[in-house]
Amino acid sequence: MTRALQAEGCTCTVMALDIGDARSRQADIAGARLVVLPCLNRRFQIPLGGWQTVVDAVREADVIHLKGQWHLLNAMVYLAARRQGLPYVVGPGGALPLFGRSLWFKRLFNLVVGRRIVREASAWIANTSAEFAHFEAYGIPRQKVAVIPNGVWESDFAAGEAVEFHATTGIPSGPLVLFMGRLNPIKGPDLLLEAFGRVADQFPAYRLIFAGPDEGMQAALELRATAMGLRDRVNCCGFLSGRLKAAAYKAARLLVVPSRSEAMSIVAVEAGICATPVLMTDQCGLDELRLVNEGLVVQASTDGLAAGLRFALADPDRLRAWGSDWQALVRERYLWRRNAGALQTLLEQVAQQEPRGRAH
Repeated sequence: MTRALQAEGCTCTVMALDIGDARSRQADIAGARLVVLPCLNRRFQIPLGGWQTVVDAVREADVIHLKGQWHLLNAMVYLAARRQGLPYVVGPGGALPLFGRSLWFKRLFNLVVGRRIVREASAWIANTSAEFAHFEAYGIPRQKVAVIPNGVWESDFAAGEAVEFHATTGIPSGPLVLFMGRLNPIKGPDLLLEAFGRVADQFPAYRLIFAGPDEGMQAALELRATAMGLRDRVNCCGFLSGRLKAAAYKAARLLVVPSRSEAMSIVAVEAGICATPVLMTDQCGLDELRLVNEGLVVQASTDGLAAGLRFALADPDRLRAWGSDWQALVRERYLWRRNAGALQTLLEQVAQQEPRGRAH
């Protein structure tokens, strides 16, 4: 998104916590300024100081775009913006519902500041219309919410080939079912593993690959795979980025997005730009996949995913055709160069209508 705004002529500052190797992402944001604050606690993403840094960054802005919801960094930026009378927009990306781990923290966060952050925004952004109900739960009418999908840069996925994925990870070549994302209950990797176990005998050549950072589930997934007699067909290869991520998409016969809740699955869009077919649950906010085939969107359950796997993997030629069809749809609707203009227009309107000092 930052790259897209920079390309439209906006000058951007990205503020993040020092989780993982945040500074390695500098190249991804096209020359935008990157401000990284130290992190005291990674589980709850608690910044270690940094108040003056936040104040200084807010002082230089015309408008702020807050992403996500459950971040103390968001609260700090919100407070600094209120003090300086600076307008901001909220784009939670599906994070508004109370779901997943640490529900006590989320309830407390909303009680203290979270609901105020949402309600006092100057504008609201949803990735898909599926988020309207999320905003309504916070008192924001759906007619006030702008729908601006996330996108991808096709050039980011030009490099990287299947052979590179196999050579780097040591995973033998052969047909793969791929999960790309955090190993977190909300993403549903456990549902996919159980579903794969139900169809494994029907598709003995296939492996299941979990690619993404471990958020507490990897050991349990590996133990379950062993108990199911599938340990030699289930691999966890950790977080992938850059050309290796693109190589993983190209190595896969099918990407599965088994999420229990999601605003818009960006990995499904990334797979699409690589012509990799996608199977997803009906909780992923991308019902456009139904235009490729209705059977590729299933219930967020083991039964639903197992049925979807049987249907998708039954015919390799049909599967490849679905990949090409999904790629065409992604190119039509989900490239940043197509969607950035709407985001820029909204931010400019907010900055002009509520300049510094007028924000409510």
